[in-house]
Amino acid sequence: MTAPRPLKIGITCYPSVGGSGILASELGEELAQRGHEIHFISYEQPFRLPTGPRVFFHPVVVNSYDLFKYPDYTLPLSVKMSEVSRDYALDVLHVHYAVPHATAAFLACSMLPANQRPKVITTLHGTDTTLLGRDPGYGPAIRHALEHSDGITTVSEFMRQETVRLLGIKRPIEVIHNFFEPHPATRARAEVRRELGLADDEALLLHLSNLRALKRIDLLLETVSRLRDHARFKLVVLAGDSFTPFVEKVQQLGLENHLVVRERVSDIENYLQAADVGLFTSETESFCLSILELMSVGCPSAAFAVGGIPEVTVTNETGLLVPFGDTTALAESIRGLLNDPPRRAALGTAARQRARDHFSAAAIIPRYEALYRQVCGK
Repeated sequence: MTAPRPLKIGITCYPSVGGSGILASELGEELAQRGHEIHFISYEQPFRLPTGPRVFFHPVVVNSYDLFKYPDYTLPLSVKMSEVSRDYALDVLHVHYAVPHATAAFLACSMLPANQRPKVITTLHGTDTTLLGRDPGYGPAIRHALEHSDGITTVSEFMRQETVRLLGIKRPIEVIHNFFEPHPATRARAEVRRELGLADDEALLLHLSNLRALKRIDLLLETVSRLRDHARFKLVVLAGDSFTPFVEKVQQLGLENHLVVRERVSDIENYLQAADVGLFTSETESFCLSILELMSVGCPSAAFAVGGIPEVTVTNETGLLVPFGDTTALAESIRGLLNDPPRRAALGTAARQRARDHFSAAAIIPRYEALYRQVCGK
């Protein structure tokens, strides 16, 4: 039986540090390794854009005309999507995040003859539904773009239900969870911990995020402040944006000697394997890729049980979850893990196995490939 031909796939995402951009970049890398031709289309190179054969980047030029109060991205993006689709005969445009990518894809396809139009897959990652979907200035446009997509996916069942509830989408929405495939660490665990200033008897609590408001860094700092007098630790924050807005809070809580911040880190595996416990205090999460990243190296996390997080980690089996806002319970959970290394190790072992079984590239990539071929009729 003849193997199906490789596909030509355009991927558009936000290139900044965030789960949607990271997932899109990792997806492109995995698809290219499987023989597909991948074309990234965005205003700048994605944060973790893979390099190698069959991976291309097409920048979108955004001009600042005096005519506009704010620079417009949607129209230049749609033009570039149309050009790349035409010039490279794309089979699929896979857009991550509905605003403005799904709308731009719809416009791009309308510029092309019917026989040159790629199929459009829209993946919803979070606030494009839960925040902008509620906004009367965005909701109708998001709904229109989704209704004209050839396929819709979300990264969790929580997100699927929220999309149906907030936007009233009647079409099928497929849940394809995020995945993570860790690269080998390039530095030893002990070396990384020394570089971060940790003593041999200090625990490393790790937080990774873009520091947006929903990540609730205020609650993160309040939680670790409750540990300050009862455990030896450092909180290491791998920040996708400037940590400056939170410095005053750190000083108020007296955490200066317990905090290490690294901004825009790309070699995250070095830090993942150096961690003892992950810590997350989000108000809501569509999935929480950072928890999965830690699970993949056998590190359990403590977090609030919000959004899609309970779909990723199972409390008391692969991590610990407490009700949102209960920083006392969260601190107690972390203290318990730090004081019980065998239990921490058992949770970590189960976390690694769950990551492999449910959220690895081997488990997830074939589902995207099957969806692409389904909508293409191939």
